[in-house]
Amino acid sequence: MEEKTDPQDPVWKDLDRQGQLFMMGFDGPTVTPQIKTLIENHHIGSILLVAKNLKSAEETTKLCYELQKIAYDAGHPVPLLIGTDQENGGVNSLFDEIYIRQYPSAMGIAATGSTDLAFEVAKATAQEIAACGLNLIMGPCLDVLANARNQQMGVRTAGDDPHQVSAYGIAFMKGYKEAGVATLGKHFPSYGNLEFLGSALDVPIITESLEQLSLSALVPFRNAINQGLDSIMVGGVAMSSVGLNVMHACLSEQVVDGLLRHDLNFDGVVVSECLEMEALSHNIGVGGGTVMAVNAGCDIVLLCRAFSAQQEAIKGLKVGLENGTISMARVRNSLRRVLKMKAGYTSWEQALNPPGISLLSQLQPSHTALSTKAYNSSITLVRDKTHLIPLSNLVEPEEEICLLTPLVKPLAASAASRAISESANAHSPEPAWERTSSVMSGERVFRELGRSLARQRNGRVLHTSYTANGVRPMHETLINRASAVIIVTADANRNIYQQGFTKHVAMICNMQFTAGGEKKEKPLIVVSVSSPYDFAFDSSIGTYICTYDFTETALYSLVKVLYGELTPTGVLPGTISESQKLHQTRQHWLVEAFNEERDANALDNLIKLIVDDMPPSQRSELSGASSNTFLLHNQEVIEAHFVVRNSSTHALYGFCSTYFFKTTGTGTIGALFVDPSRRKLSIGHSLHNRAIRTLLQREEAKRFSLGTRLPNIYLGIPMPHTVEKRRLRAWFANLGWNTALSRTIYSMVARNLSSWSTPEGMAKSLQSAGGAAEFDLVYGWDYAGPILDHVKTSNRQGLLEVYKLALSDPSACGIIRAKRPDDKAIVGTVVLYNQQSRLAEFVPAMRDLDEMTGGISSPVISPSVADYSTLLQGLILLGMKQIKKQGANAVYLDYMDGDGNVDVLKSIGFDVVSDFEEVSCDASTFTMLQPSVYGEGTSLLGKGAAVEKKFTAGRSYHVS
Repeated sequence: MEEKTDPQDPVWKDLDRQGQLFMMGFDGPTVTPQIKTLIENHHIGSILLVAKNLKSAEETTKLCYELQKIAYDAGHPVPLLIGTDQENGGVNSLFDEIYIRQYPSAMGIAATGSTDLAFEVAKATAQEIAACGLNLIMGPCLDVLANARNQQMGVRTAGDDPHQVSAYGIAFMKGYKEAGVATLGKHFPSYGNLEFLGSALDVPIITESLEQLSLSALVPFRNAINQGLDSIMVGGVAMSSVGLNVMHACLSEQVVDGLLRHDLNFDGVVVSECLEMEALSHNIGVGGGTVMAVNAGCDIVLLCRAFSAQQEAIKGLKVGLENGTISMARVRNSLRRVLKMKAGYTSWEQALNPPGISLLSQLQPSHTALSTKAYNSSITLVRDKTHLIPLSNLVEPEEEICLLTPLVKPLAASAASRAISESANAHSPEPAWERTSSVMSGERVFRELGRSLARQRNGRVLHTSYTANGVRPMHETLINRASAVIIVTADANRNIYQQGFTKHVAMICNMQFTAGGEKKEKPLIVVSVSSPYDFAFDSSIGTYICTYDFTETALYSLVKVLYGELTPTGVLPGTISESQKLHQTRQHWLVEAFNEERDANALDNLIKLIVDDMPPSQRSELSGASSNTFLLHNQEVIEAHFVVRNSSTHALYGFCSTYFFKTTGTGTIGALFVDPSRRKLSIGHSLHNRAIRTLLQREEAKRFSLGTRLPNIYLGIPMPHTVEKRRLRAWFANLGWNTALSRTIYSMVARNLSSWSTPEGMAKSLQSAGGAAEFDLVYGWDYAGPILDHVKTSNRQGLLEVYKLALSDPSACGIIRAKRPDDKAIVGTVVLYNQQSRLAEFVPAMRDLDEMTGGISSPVISPSVADYSTLLQGLILLGMKQIKKQGANAVYLDYMDGDGNVDVLKSIGFDVVSDFEEVSCDASTFTMLQPSVYGEGTSLLGKGAAVEKKFTAGRSYHVS
């Protein structure tokens, strides 16, 4: 890359100022004489703070201020860059039980399936450290786990799919930047496939060729660079392949200047791996390594803690400059990059006034909620062959559960780890609560899990640890006593004894017998609390859950999953998820056409089961519906409804309704739901398969949609604003629906009409609308021609049929028209109806209201209207006045677009009852997908079935 020689302030010509090219650390939570000397005398520009430096949020804020004040008093022209590792999960340098929240690791966030959530978590993380005075986060990790089962990186990265790692890495990066913190991608070119040769003096080696790296490991770095990554850490690993022989990547001009700068076009700050790493310092020496790093193209050289090594590095740089080994042009280029990055993220005003606890206390409530949401969304149920989850269905309160956990090193981010160290010198070998609670014995790092399990069920939990010594008599005794066994593993692929222990316990559980001598398998649940690869491919472990972390928050979410308070929605990351999909069991259910005489009562019973399964706080769209609701008996609508049923008991296990609207050439799936006790069995997939096949048989089909106005039950995918929405959207997306192309549709209600009046200010809006249009209310088929011609300007399915129903029922329905004053052309219409109308039969939610209610439905406004919102207000307000005049006390408003209209309608007096995502696509989309989606044994069909296993329903479509 061509070196730039931008003019710089003369102050930077002083060789002592070249300390800007170093990042250095120190020991302890307070400023040491050594770091003070480095800042004052050598003007080092960046500080790395690690867990040993950071005791609490308050003390970290104080420490950062003191470091910046020393730099300011020493005449530094710009503030220090102060960075830390805050990756979440198991890698957090800053922990504070009150003010700093725990969030899932990168892989845990990837398991949520949401890059939006990744952005929010990253932003919250950066806000917290920024409040304490830190301005650089050592992240995101952009490593791709090319050899995922045996790598040290583990859950620190999003997985083994380079594009998924890229997507989440960029989301993290953008979140950090949004919070005003500089970003550092690591570890270039990748730590995802290292060969470890044993000795600390042996350097881990990347054996992939540049071509292989370019196709996989470099993808996240390339994409992050294009999106504005501020800096990159280059590792100290060796590289050995054809055309590439590098002892340490960060010291290689071929890697830094060639691969990173020239090939990937990166002009941000390059930070070296710590030159104190034993292999590097032993082979080359810190002074020589510094010269090599700078000449290779590194802008900042990292030295973590040893004062002697730091002095040697500074001396090496000065000697290199004095004897011409390092050119001043090279230094000026590095200074330019470092100062540019600092200018974007630091100022003396910020550096000397960190907000600290005052800001953190404001952030705490929302960040606590975000932490809970993230962990709840990450827990992944990989397999549950015999339906052991929730445990509360299997284990009675008086029965015992055996919890077996490995001896592992506590996480830095864990409050438990602090408690361990604080109680290390206590007289009792066990904390007081362990001597008195129902958890009989146990290894302390998982004591909170044992406590939560016991507290949640008010029962006994037999908790003990296991080691490489295998299954001991004590383990067998506890297993035999317990009614269910939970085994925790942590990186079992690298700790092989955990695999052996788990398989041995599985054998014991499989060989249990009843008092009568009959074989009875004991429920066994295996929980991986770190790498999901422990038993991902071992189908002999029938129930397998992954948490990705063993922080307290993660384990609390696990407990909620185990006891059925939380439905796990996480998905295994990367290609491991694709591999799992090939092993999923899919049942092909017999789907039959709905027969009204045979199935009507059974459908009523199925609807009741689903409504009863809803939490009291959630209103089901099916409340008030019956089998008749789905039957339109309309000559212009072709109906085809399907059931999965038990031919012996005649009970329905699932139902799907489809409609083909001849007037618009639109085929719709109007409802799809499954018996709550029979989800995860592919019933929903089988029904969807049959529905699409049927709709595709209509040669005149132009569009397909999820959700329909007629009947008015599901206007689209319901939006309960919980993890359910993501699960439903993903389920349909994996069946071929483009959920990204959706629009929000609302149903709303206004109550207390007897005391309602037009809000202040709305009267003027109505007058304004009146100036642009004339309104009238008409009844009956005599007015059909112009009204239907107007409605045809909208291609929305069901609208024309709604208007025809209203025109055919003049005693109970009317149409409000808005006409242009000049030519009397209709520019807007809306349907009015009451509870006795034929139309109301297809709006069960309206009939379910416990008071006299009128309905306003299906507004259609001409595209030529300049002020859409004002005309809409006029139509709705006139409709409300008319319904109030008829003695109704409530107004039900359905099929309302959400494009800016909801707030307007709320100001009139409406509240949202339900909201949906209406999803539409060209029929040709499914025509093209048909051979691969519905062909027997094809990969995409397997994909849908696998997703179906994970994305079960709680509300709405109740897919399974």
